[in-house]
Amino acid sequence: MRASLAPILAALMLAQAPLAALADTPQPRLVVTGEGRSEAAPDIATITLGVTTQADTADAALAENNMRLATVLENLRAAGIADRDLQTSGLSLGPRYDYSREGQAPRVVGYEASNTLTVRVRALDSLGTVLDKAVADGANTFQGLSFGLADPTAALDAARVAAVEEARRKAGLMARAAGVTLGPVLEITEATRLPEPYMMARGAAAKADSVPVAGGEVSYAAEVTITYALADQAGMPER
Repeated sequence: MRASLAPILAALMLAQAPLAALADTPQPRLVVTGEGRSEAAPDIATITLGVTTQADTADAALAENNMRLATVLENLRAAGIADRDLQTSGLSLGPRYDYSREGQAPRVVGYEASNTLTVRVRALDSLGTVLDKAVADGANTFQGLSFGLADPTAALDAARVAAVEEARRKAGLMARAAGVTLGPVLEITEATRLPEPYMMARGAAAKADSVPVAGGEVSYAAEVTITYALADQAGMPER
C-alpha cells in the first residue's frame, strides 16, 4: 500500500512546485512621479530688516542699538503691525578690528551691535509705507522681502491634484508605449516641497518717498510618486 502511494505523492509535489514559484513571483508594477504647480496672488509679505550700530564701547553700541530698535518697533505698531507679526532675532555684539598694520596683531577700534527684525505685513497696500517708516526710524540693513499666502492650503491642494494628474498621464503614456495595461494604484507618496515665493534682491535699505513694491505671484509645488500594478490585456493583474 505504501509503495503504491509513493508515486502519487511525488506527482502531487511536482504539480504544486510551479504554483508555489508563481506565487512568489513579484507582481509587475510601474512607478511614476508627477509634479504639479499652482500660482496665486500673495496676501502677506515678510520683511527681514536689521539695525546695526557702532560705538567705542560695547555698552554704548548695545544701548544705541536697543534705542533704535525700540523706535522701529514702536512706529511699526503705530502703523498697524500686530505684536504677533513682529519678531526679533540674531542679536550680536562684538569688537571691530583694525587689520591695516602689516605684521602686527589687529587692534580693537570699537564695537558693533546688530539685531534682526522680521515683520509680517498683512495689508499689502501699506507695504511701501511700512518699509519707509522702518528705514526712517533706524533700520539700516535690509535682508530680504518675500511674499506668500497666510493660508496656503487651497494652493497646495491644487498643486497636489495637478501632480496626481501629471503622474497619471505619464503612467498611461508609458503603459501604452510598452503595450501593457495599467492595473489598480498600489501606493501614493508625496514629497515635501517648500513654497517658492517671489523674492526681492538683498541689499542695503535706502530711504525713498515711497518704496515701489510688486507682489507678482507665489508658486506652490507638489510632487507625488504613484505605484501602479500592471494588468494583462484581459484586465487581470499579472502574477
